[in-house]
Amino acid sequence: MQAGLQGKTKTSDVMHEKIREMQSFFRLEVTGQLDDNTLELMKKARCGVPDAAEYNHFPRDLKWQNSIITITNYTPDLEKEDVDQAVHNALNVWSKVTPLKFKKLREGDADIMISFGRKEHGDFNPFDGPEGLLAHAYPPGNGIGGDTHFDEDETWTKDSHAFNLFLVAAHEFGHALGMAHSSDPGALMYPVYSYSRGFPLSEDDIKGIQSLYGLNPDHRKVKPKPEAPNKCDPMLTIDAVTELRGETIIFKDSFYWRLHPQVVEPEQNLIKSTWPEIPGKVDAAYENPEKDVVIIFRGIKMWALNGYNVVEGYPKYIHKLGLPKSIRKIDAAVYIRDTGKTLLFTDEDYWSYNEQRGAMDSGYPRSIEVDFPGIGDEIDAAAYHYGYLYLYHDQVQFEYNYSAQKVIRIMRANSLLNC
Repeated sequence: MQAGLQGKTKTSDVMHEKIREMQSFFRLEVTGQLDDNTLELMKKARCGVPDAAEYNHFPRDLKWQNSIITITNYTPDLEKEDVDQAVHNALNVWSKVTPLKFKKLREGDADIMISFGRKEHGDFNPFDGPEGLLAHAYPPGNGIGGDTHFDEDETWTKDSHAFNLFLVAAHEFGHALGMAHSSDPGALMYPVYSYSRGFPLSEDDIKGIQSLYGLNPDHRKVKPKPEAPNKCDPMLTIDAVTELRGETIIFKDSFYWRLHPQVVEPEQNLIKSTWPEIPGKVDAAYENPEKDVVIIFRGIKMWALNGYNVVEGYPKYIHKLGLPKSIRKIDAAVYIRDTGKTLLFTDEDYWSYNEQRGAMDSGYPRSIEVDFPGIGDEIDAAAYHYGYLYLYHDQVQFEYNYSAQKVIRIMRANSLLNC
């Protein structure tokens, strides 16, 4: 009985330690428990290679001297030529930044054997059906080393729908070449799938693969993906803030954080991974909950979101709201539920848009500095809760009593992100 209890306790300790490792890797609150945040992450479509690894290489820096590939079978989801193109482009992602060259065999054994299979598919490492583990690859080595398997229960595409084969293949080939997972949400080697356009490697990916294989001798320049912002950086500034059906969305550069009122740790994603149709950077945003829409601004255009879907008929020009053509950008926007008005901040002025009438109020623009004393003359982002405006500029957040026209307190901008 005592031995059994000791065994159970040891198993429990190991499980909690593994949970803590995963939470630390994904920058979640480290509790060692399967809390809501951790369970939600575990449900996401992701790579089947384990997360715990040294730096961003597999242990012992495993790598190839030469790289020969072959595709043993094809998915019926795509034309054979589309699969070949996706594999070719995915390998090119890595060869652009290293001396690596890849040669394709028509048949026979190769360093990297590429195949599609479902559930138990011959390597005693079964897949789990749709929308779970998407694929897995083995680090360089003899036998199964380098082999890359894709789950046939997934739907493979060449666009933003379902799972883009090129992006998943590029990630898995990173493993086949010796890369482990990255904890940078902007990196291709981050284990959770997200769709993005353009060159998929981040600075972290490039440094990792080049530390194994060296630089491309042709010195071809590639522009890496933007680095994911650190939410607790004391110099963090915020591009835009909006509510979305009870959650808070905070935009910064090419990324956004999604903050649920019952969850401590915000979730970070690429804007393009969720909304491929809208720009990769946002100037301003606000929610009109009565209409169940979020309006996104970038330059002279605006997009409307209904939940996580882009409304048909957009983008439209911001001048449709009644702004003069001289206005080329909106810095911040916020809907005041108590008045039914939306405030639009542009440079040192602001406008009031009547949502019910669909027109600008007369007497605008007005001065930010005059009407919002103590704030300054420019605003980067804005939100409204229960009679208080939250106005952001540089690294500062002002809590402002709207009816009393008075600053109540001043905080760091990223206090919104629980920092």
